[in-house]
Amino acid sequence: MRQLFALGLAVLLAAGPPVRAAPAAAQADKVMVAAANPAAVDAGLKVLRAGGSAADAAVAVQVALGLVEPQSSGLGGGAFLVYYDAKAKKATAYDGRETAPAGATPDMFLKSDGTPMSFGDAVLSGRSAGAPGAIAMLALAQHEHGKVAWSSLFDDTARLAETGFTVGPRMAKLLASGASQTKAPDVIAYFSRPGGGFVQPGDQIKNPSYAATLRKIAVQGPAALLAGPIGADIVAKIHRDPMPGTMSLADLAAYRPHEAPALCRPYRAFVVCEPNAPSGGPATLIGLGILQHTDIATRGPADARAWFELAQAERLMYADDLRYVGDPVFVQVPLKGLLDPAYLKERAGLIGDKAGPPPAPGQPAGAPVFGPDATKEPGGTSSFAIVDRWGDVAVMTTTVESLFGDGRMVDGFLLNNQLTDFSFSPRDKDGAPAANAVAAGKRPRSSMAPTLVLDQQGHFVAAVGSPGGLAIPSYVLKALVGVLDWKLSMQEAINLPNLIALGNAYMSEPAKFPPGVVDALAQQGVTLHGGYGAEASGLHGVIMHDGRLEGGADPRREGVAAGY
Repeated sequence: MRQLFALGLAVLLAAGPPVRAAPAAAQADKVMVAAANPAAVDAGLKVLRAGGSAADAAVAVQVALGLVEPQSSGLGGGAFLVYYDAKAKKATAYDGRETAPAGATPDMFLKSDGTPMSFGDAVLSGRSAGAPGAIAMLALAQHEHGKVAWSSLFDDTARLAETGFTVGPRMAKLLASGASQTKAPDVIAYFSRPGGGFVQPGDQIKNPSYAATLRKIAVQGPAALLAGPIGADIVAKIHRDPMPGTMSLADLAAYRPHEAPALCRPYRAFVVCEPNAPSGGPATLIGLGILQHTDIATRGPADARAWFELAQAERLMYADDLRYVGDPVFVQVPLKGLLDPAYLKERAGLIGDKAGPPPAPGQPAGAPVFGPDATKEPGGTSSFAIVDRWGDVAVMTTTVESLFGDGRMVDGFLLNNQLTDFSFSPRDKDGAPAANAVAAGKRPRSSMAPTLVLDQQGHFVAAVGSPGGLAIPSYVLKALVGVLDWKLSMQEAINLPNLIALGNAYMSEPAKFPPGVVDALAQQGVTLHGGYGAEASGLHGVIMHDGRLEGGADPRREGVAAGY
């Protein structure tokens, strides 16, 4: 399991993401935007000032991120969104996860000898890109909850693409990371300086092709991406060597986002709402359901036992999530059994006083026989939270999967490599199928978990999400424990050290723990190791505190929270 975790996140370690001084908590009376780049926050606030809703602002934030943070998300990727309608006191989950083309097969990431191909080879192949869903999903949410014209949400970022945006330290570091995508011809062509070498912090990049694409989307909606000349360009790019994919215009035209009531469960005095499978929402709820049967809420961040309980809850959470969760349209996800309070209490009883071997998956009611998974899920992702003047909330996690997606650029934006989130091996050595095996039209399992918290009367309490690949549920759990159990501000909870416990691996930020905690954990069998992506969170969130909004942004990235 440690090898799996390292493979999925080592590229982030190599990049050495910048860590800045923790920003002060942002406070506001009416609206708040927290996102991974100041330009995206500005875009969202401008829409809110003009009378737009959280759904309107989410569109503006995403298209800005796609320009200034293309290594993480964009028009060519997918997303999950949880939207809170304050008037109706209703939480809706939107699924913009990419889909595999009709020509996808369970063995498409296997070599001729039947063994899985390398992750790097798979990423750069034409087989890795799924039909992009983020813009189609946002169009659906904006149609239902928007207050301004769709066409008005793109102009500012289109102008910024034409005049040029400033390269930040994180983009420059990731370009210098040696990740396989940085050797892709399109990445080299777009991100190189005229005199050679990749752009550096402070350099300007212009992207008139992106501006032209945005203006087409403004007029035509998501059809501009999924049909016509841009759709044809996507298909043509995917069909290029190495290892051409099978995506067709029919596959793009067939894409539909999903909408359903959010997956909500009680946690102490709160109700926590998540996107449905195949997202990381079920994993987060499993983790919370286990923690509910511990005394972590009576402890605090200086208490080693609290961190021990969090770590063991994560191990149990991952054991079940990685075994049972997949696209529910294609596989039987035993969600009712996994989230049954009696089952979660039984799992919590395994925590004990000292860490033992990696926990096995449980046997929740309705569980089919699935084999172990071997999905490698890097963290080229972003997350943001928005509250508007009416109290509506959008919390969204969005991704092109790996850093710079598959390294192939079309009309100013990068394509995703989301299909590498499937299990490369469709069966285990005994023949049991993987829940997350590749299939035509299927959506790969994701760890993305944009999270909404309500009180028992249905009023907004908090919203938070993070990038980070497989570590996302761990990052979100830490933040939720911080704000809900330890009564910290959103910024204080985000600043807490990260701890990702998966199998035998305990990846963390040891230097950030209070004195004595690391040694006490070691005595309980939890030896913390730095690196492997432990520092790669990008938590952004908002909490309602004493009638005011408090926003938080992760100092491990370049985001801010701001409002008025």
